[in-house]
Amino acid sequence: MLFPRHEEGQGLVEYALILVLVAVVVIVVLGLLGDSIGNIIQNIVTALQ
Repeated sequence: MLFPRHEEGQGLVEYALILVLVAVVVIVVLGLLGDSIGNIIQNIVTALQ
């Protein structure tokens, strides 16, 4: 092997941290825009009825 075993796991940890960061950003954006998105969907449903 070219790399010690602890460096192989390092890539997985980095990917996990990126996924956590993306999840946090999505949660924050949905928290901030949730009401607006809900209103837009409600307007579409009302228009379709």
